[in-house]
Amino acid sequence: MGLLQLSKSLEDREISPVELVEQSLAKIRRENPSCNAFITVCEEQALADAAAAEKEIKNGSVKSPLHGVPVAVKDVIFTKGIRTTMGSKLYKDFVPDQDAAVIKKLRDAGAIIIGKTHTHEFAYGPIGDRSFFGPARNPYNPEKITGGSSSGSAAAIAADMVSVALGTDTGGSVRIPASACGVVGMKPTYGLVSTDGVYHTAYTLDHVGPMTKTVRDNAVLLHLFTGNKYLDLLEEDISGKVIGLPSFFFKNIDSEVADAINQVIIIYESLGASVVEVDVKGIEEIAKFQKITIQAEAYATHRDNLSKHSLDYDREVYERLASGQNMPADEYIVAQQQKEALITHFNQVFEKADVLLTPTIPMLPTDIGQREVNIGNKTEPVRQALLRLTSPINYTGNPALSVPCGFSRGGLPIGFQLLGIHGKEALLYQIGHAYERIGKK
Repeated sequence: MGLLQLSKSLEDREISPVELVEQSLAKIRRENPSCNAFITVCEEQALADAAAAEKEIKNGSVKSPLHGVPVAVKDVIFTKGIRTTMGSKLYKDFVPDQDAAVIKKLRDAGAIIIGKTHTHEFAYGPIGDRSFFGPARNPYNPEKITGGSSSGSAAAIAADMVSVALGTDTGGSVRIPASACGVVGMKPTYGLVSTDGVYHTAYTLDHVGPMTKTVRDNAVLLHLFTGNKYLDLLEEDISGKVIGLPSFFFKNIDSEVADAINQVIIIYESLGASVVEVDVKGIEEIAKFQKITIQAEAYATHRDNLSKHSLDYDREVYERLASGQNMPADEYIVAQQQKEALITHFNQVFEKADVLLTPTIPMLPTDIGQREVNIGNKTEPVRQALLRLTSPINYTGNPALSVPCGFSRGGLPIGFQLLGIHGKEALLYQIGHAYERIGKK
């Protein structure tokens, strides 16, 4: 069931929070050994919280659609009294003494924290296979990656362990695993959702985002964090909307991904939307400056630990972080100085289109441990390929929604990405939901 189905079943007392948590825990016990979605499972506390929620719901005190619903939380988001490891040996026994801002909102809403999910170490990787706790594995094929870094959150939903989860996104870390695992993932407008109590990867690029089975459920979860009414537009006709196809995002795409995106376009046209090709000003510079920013800021976050605990890092993550030491200060400064102007240029495209449509990732999920991929006639590093279509939007801070759009011939999920102007999450949900209603039939 999706979130709203679960919520109605709980409110109608067709199922109790305790029964729901017990079912979720049973599913975790069965499925987690094969996909490694959870690092920590909060069985005892989750059952106690579910019993409390059951009493409240019986007494007619329903706090929110998440009251009594199990939620999985990426293991870089602090949870008071619950181990938070960042996927690293350095923090394998770390237990925060406070909740992150988003966790406080979840608890106030009556949600049940069922456990902490796998992350590429320190959320610094889009692949999901480098962690002190081993690689996350795709529920559709355990030899394939989940994408990262919110690897476990996506896998937990895809494997039906939970219906909703939280991730973080610095270069695509919500959207990439959402696409690779066939779930819905939103990177909201920068600053819309508090990152207080989240272990930073790059503080000017970090976002917290909801991950769910459906677009509607995603809108409900984001509403909890912001108070904005994202459901108001959801059922409105999209006839007359203009969907832009930015050429930068369609270069060197796997043929199966391209075919799936073409089918999405056909469905949108059948719904009365206009689909037009557009150019995005400054996108190459935006992509370059995002790389500079994340490299410099991630190194600054880890500088002390890199010097004192270098051997406790995964080697690949260590080398990537340590490379930031050589980033010239003037390059980082220019990246920040140019940011406002480049965002303004980027947003000019929305004078010609209501939203932009792109693939989320340019290829199918690769093998665990694979570090190069052939797309068309070009060989590309896997990390670079995964980030190519998502990371520029962390620099601009625009909202971006990844929606599933079918499967490859080999049964691997494919997703598309909708991009909007700042603060227009409701429009992205409207456009995404319109496809979801038709595309899944």
